[in-house]
Amino acid sequence: MKFFLDTANLDELKKGAAWGIVDGVTTNPTLIAREGREIEEQIRLICDIVNGDISAEVVSTKAPEMIKEGRELSKIHKNVVVKCPLTREGIMATSALSREGIRVNVTLCFSPSQALIAAKAGAYIISPFVGRIDDISWHGMDVVRNIVQIYRNYGFKTKVLAASLRSPTHVVESALAGADIATMPFKVLDELFNHPLTDKGQEQFLRDWAKVFQEARG
Repeated sequence: MKFFLDTANLDELKKGAAWGIVDGVTTNPTLIAREGREIEEQIRLICDIVNGDISAEVVSTKAPEMIKEGRELSKIHKNVVVKCPLTREGIMATSALSREGIRVNVTLCFSPSQALIAAKAGAYIISPFVGRIDDISWHGMDVVRNIVQIYRNYGFKTKVLAASLRSPTHVVESALAGADIATMPFKVLDELFNHPLTDKGQEQFLRDWAKVFQEARG
C-alpha cells in the first residue's frame, strides 16, 4: 500500500517526507486556498518535496473548461495527477483527458456504481471518501471493499485510493480491504507510530543500558 499525505502544507510535507514513507500527495481547492499561493506555484513547491503522484484538482464545472484546466495542470510537473469530480461533466473530462494520456484522479466518490463509471472513463485513480460516508451512517470501508472486488472482477487498472481517512484504524482497514493507496492528514500519519508498549519498551532498554554502563564506569 502507498501512503499519500492529504495536505498542501509544505512544513507537514517536509516532516512526512523525512520519514521516507510518503509516496505521494493529494490536494484539493480547500487545502490549496489555506496556503495562500496560486495553485501552480504551490504544486511546484510540493513536487520539489515529494517525488510521487501529486493530485491537483480542477475548479471548473463544465467539461470543456475542466479539460482545458486539466491540460494546464498536467504541464506543471510530470508527477501531477489531475483531479476531476465524479459528476457527469467530470466524467466527460476524465474520459477526454485519459485518452490524451493525462492521468486523472476521480474524486468525490461515494458508491461502487460511481467507481465503476470512473473506471470505464479511464480514471487512473478513484477516491472513495470513507469518513464522509461514515458521517451519513453508511459503512465507508464496505464501499472500498466493494470497489476493490469489482475492479478485480473485470481487470480494471484504476487504482483505489481510500480518502477521508480520520484515524489509524481507517488506514489499517483500508489496507485489509485491498486499497492501493491511503491518503491521510499529517496527524493521522504521525499517529500510526504510536503504541504505549513501544514507548515502555524503549524506556526500559535505555534504562537497563544506562544502569550497566554507568556502574561499569563507576
